Amino acid sequence: MGGTLNERFTSSHGEVAWGRMGGGSPVVLLHGTPFSSLVWRETAEALSALHTVYLWDMPGYGLSEKHEGQDVSLPAQQRVLTELLEHWGLEAPAVVAHDIGGAVALRAALLGGVRYRRLALVDVVALHPWGSPFYRLVQKHSEVLGALPPQMHEAAVGAYIDGGAHLSLRAELREALIRPWTGAEGQAAFYRQIAQADQGHTAEFEDRLGELSVPVAVAWGAEDGWIPPERGEALAARIPGADFHLLPGAGHLVQEDAPGRLTALLSAFLAD
Repeated sequence: MGGTLNERFTSSHGEVAWGRMGGGSPVVLLHGTPFSSLVWRETAEALSALHTVYLWDMPGYGLSEKHEGQDVSLPAQQRVLTELLEHWGLEAPAVVAHDIGGAVALRAALLGGVRYRRLALVDVVALHPWGSPFYRLVQKHSEVLGALPPQMHEAAVGAYIDGGAHLSLRAELREALIRPWTGAEGQAAFYRQIAQADQGHTAEFEDRLGELSVPVAVAWGAEDGWIPPERGEALAARIPGADFHLLPGAGHLVQEDAPGRLTALLSAFLAD
């Protein structure tokens, strides 16, 4: 996937690695934490048969810029998404978002006036409370945990990523997801993005979910141990006309646990 992100864009919060593939109506994919656009690789290839698929790593994640003092909060990522859509010349693309990417997409639509053609929300951060037990622990002790020896830090990140999937991750993918968080720069970036997570940034749009007026699909892994499916059902119930889809045997990282079923669902939704 690193070869797919062959473009760079200088945003207000750091240089962004991005890429596109395919041809047809535009679809923008948003990843979550502690991941990158890498989790969308198979879905992106499948959707690119009928769509122009845009992928990007949020500032502070994956192949995008990481630096001390960087603002990687949800409002910052919202601004970067808006800047990218303008840079790409997309006025109302379809958007597919996972985890905190959902919060970014919802903030852009409900607080920033960004228009979408369709919106698919996959195991997203939207309704409080959110964050796994490990995530909340790191928030409370980010300075202490940020000083862990590199080997212990890497082991903790690996265990955290493993917990996102219901099934075992392939070794090469697991290594690729861990790699951006290693080294002095990556380790600091990992704790920085969690320390800046603020549930107030989703509370700002929770009461406005009923204002969404585009087709919305909400998909959720039935075995999601980070954000329970009940939260997904509650989210869909707040959005007019939203459809809720439960994917059996899949955890939070549904792209890996049920790639075929998720891709089929998204393909049908985007083709309507």
